[in-house]
Amino acid sequence: MLVPSFRKNKGISIGDDAWLTVVASDSPDGPDPLLEPSSQPAAKPFRGALVDDGIPVAQFAVDDVAAEYDRLIQQGVMFTQPPTDVGEAITAVFDDTCSNLIQILAQKQADARSD
Repeated sequence: MLVPSFRKNKGISIGDDAWLTVVASDSPDGPDPLLEPSSQPAAKPFRGALVDDGIPVAQFAVDDVAAEYDRLIQQGVMFTQPPTDVGEAITAVFDDTCSNLIQILAQKQADARSD
């Protein structure tokens, strides 16, 4: 599975802001995550603290983290953590260019885990 590219699906006006939902470009009837407005006073320091602590705001499962890492690097994506073995999984983290960290993760097969 590749990390999807997203497109805006719905915009719900809430005064000066809007709630936006996005869908994967290749799956318009799939999951429809809601993106919260960031103008709320607590949002900026909260998001900044997550980035400062290296905590991703979202995670996507992929089949092969190294292959997805290579594919995204070739598209100019900037990673803050290269593919890393974390025991039961391999993870990598990238900057989405909107002040968020996104993690990709592939769970190891049972026979590939080292205990």
